[in-house]
Amino acid sequence: MNDTQLLRYSRHILLDEIGVEGQQRLLDSRVLLIGAGGLGSAAALYLGSAGVGQLTVVDHDRVEATNLQRQIAHTVARLGQFKAQSIAQAIAEINPDVKVLAVTRRADDELLNELVAQSDVVLDCTDNFATRHAINRATVRHSKPLVSGAALRFDGQVSVFDTRQPQAPCYACVFPEETAPEEAQCATMGVFAPLVGIIGSMQAAEALKLLCSAGQALTGRLLMLDGLAMAWNEISMRRQSGCAVCGAAPADARPA
Repeated sequence: MNDTQLLRYSRHILLDEIGVEGQQRLLDSRVLLIGAGGLGSAAALYLGSAGVGQLTVVDHDRVEATNLQRQIAHTVARLGQFKAQSIAQAIAEINPDVKVLAVTRRADDELLNELVAQSDVVLDCTDNFATRHAINRATVRHSKPLVSGAALRFDGQVSVFDTRQPQAPCYACVFPEETAPEEAQCATMGVFAPLVGIIGSMQAAEALKLLCSAGQALTGRLLMLDGLAMAWNEISMRRQSGCAVCGAAPADARPA
């Protein structure tokens, strides 16, 4: 770490739980973030400002005017630009030391299999169950911790799925693919602007803690926020032996 970095990250270094060694782990880390919308905007900006070494952002959508109500990494000047590229530009203006790789492809099984294998922590900031389950399969396959967030209307949730721990569930243990509810999109249901910032920031916090080995992660716990009442609820989760992804006899989801 050079003198400029020591100054930039001094408030982290002052924390006993992080210190110089923890900050160096961040600088050496590789983080994969899928979804550059509301959750991804907040998460990416904090990951970038905190000094993760490499951040790969995956999103095939472009910035639209309706995004600007809540997706704080994007601006009017970047309307029409790929969201992943917009986030890369936003982080560069905060912390040019971070290497941001913008991937403007759909997050399918083949791409996820490649990118998850190269990452230390994965953040799911997407808004549909099909992609969430694809991300989960890849993180289980490669034994990578997954920080999952979701937000709709005034309700949000966040958790960590880390199957490196024997009793920890994967996303499919809690939300089985065959019982997925009908998709609800913010385009039709609405979303409270600060809600995605709250959940996205918590995703960044959990990712940074995992990378630094600081504190206790949300593994095995699901936090749910009622934004109207500003009340949190927590439920405990355990691995399901019959889970098709991480159970005793998981299906092999490797691409052919």
